[in-house]
Amino acid sequence: MTTPTDPNAIPSFLPEMNPPLVDPYFALTNDTFSSQGPQSITRNILEDRNGTFWLASWSGIISYDGKQFTNHTLKEDLIKFHVFSVLEERSGNLWFGTIRGGAYRYDGKSFTLFTTNDGLPDNIIGCMMQDKAGNIWFGTDIGVSRYDGKKFTNFSTEDGLSGNSVNAIMQDKSGKIWFGTRGGEQSDACYYDGKSFTLFRKEDGTRFSNVRSIIEDKEGVIWIGGQDGLCRFDPSASTKAGGKSNEFSTKDFIGYILEDKKGNIWLSKGVEGSADMTLTMYDQKGFTEIKRDRQIFGIIEDSTGKIWFGSIDGAYRYDPQ
Repeated sequence: MTTPTDPNAIPSFLPEMNPPLVDPYFALTNDTFSSQGPQSITRNILEDRNGTFWLASWSGIISYDGKQFTNHTLKEDLIKFHVFSVLEERSGNLWFGTIRGGAYRYDGKSFTLFTTNDGLPDNIIGCMMQDKAGNIWFGTDIGVSRYDGKKFTNFSTEDGLSGNSVNAIMQDKSGKIWFGTRGGEQSDACYYDGKSFTLFRKEDGTRFSNVRSIIEDKEGVIWIGGQDGLCRFDPSASTKAGGKSNEFSTKDFIGYILEDKKGNIWLSKGVEGSADMTLTMYDQKGFTEIKRDRQIFGIIEDSTGKIWFGSIDGAYRYDPQ
């Protein structure tokens, strides 16, 4: 595996980064330990099995134990690239996907960097998911990659993937793996059954555009969010297409989707790239706007029922009670 010796040096796996010496979007700070959270863009948040929160931020990999924030990018002398995605696998290892810097695996003691030198198709890691067999899937800008612990197997549009820029990965109860993509010539959503990819379209036959999130709720209903707004697909409904979908009246851009423990659906909703986005909750009856912000990113529910989400300025925690 690649182990950088000088985090300020131009990484050998990124020859195009010359100049600058580090990611130009990395928000360098002087504080390795702080009572203040990151004040830069925070794209995703995760609470691990021990109750520690991990923030994928433009300032690096940051953890929060309830009292103190620790910048591991500075503490562990990691390459200075902004972090986009985070995943905890069932073994307890944590994965952090960066933009143009590859992916780190953290075993609780040390970080190991994986890049195109190790078999990834690209060093932009926008999303990650562990499937039921234990494989780790990486969504990149040049397709998707499956890591079995030893080697990477890469898939692209040539294999049937709906687009090479992968925004979302999800495995449903039946075992199918869903991908939300952008830039596909035929469709921006598809699923993989272990043998082949199947393009997924709206009920009227048109394609999805710029799919950013796909989740499956407790009832087995698939929710898809992206440029077209929000779509709900029920595979158990009896139609010729093998299911029934309906699009909600809102045509606002949907960035992230979360189902909480009560079955409510949380959304980042609004106009992408504008100063007009909202954290919105759908309770099966209607939409309720919770918070308006310039941007709203990855949404999670913590073990106590509080809702966390990222923003341009860092992270928020919201108590529904």
